[in-house]
Amino acid sequence: MKLISTIGFNILNTLFICSRNQWRSPTAERIFAQGYGLSTRSAGTSRHAKHTLSLKDIAWAEQIFVMESRHKQQIKEQYSKQLMHKKVFVLDIPDDYHYMDAELIELLQLAMQPYLK
Repeated sequence: MKLISTIGFNILNTLFICSRNQWRSPTAERIFAQGYGLSTRSAGTSRHAKHTLSLKDIAWAEQIFVMESRHKQQIKEQYSKQLMHKKVFVLDIPDDYHYMDAELIELLQLAMQPYLK
């Protein structure tokens, strides 16, 4: 995996994906944007998402975190060739929260703990 070196740090391009890019993935994008060695973006699998997942997002990402296993299945069906050498992780975060909800933040931090430096 190619890492981008910035001032002695390895910054990983990290993409968070949910359905509509409204609550979960934008929350993850925001909370992991600073202090974790990640450059973050978010997208949604729905064509009605605030930002719909694109080939450019997949190409940019070095690691991808999806909120539910169905998101992983959806993106693998749509971008199978582009995902061949990408790591896609399922966080198992239900669609029960609003943007920056304290419980959502706590769940995201717990789910991401094994992947953070």
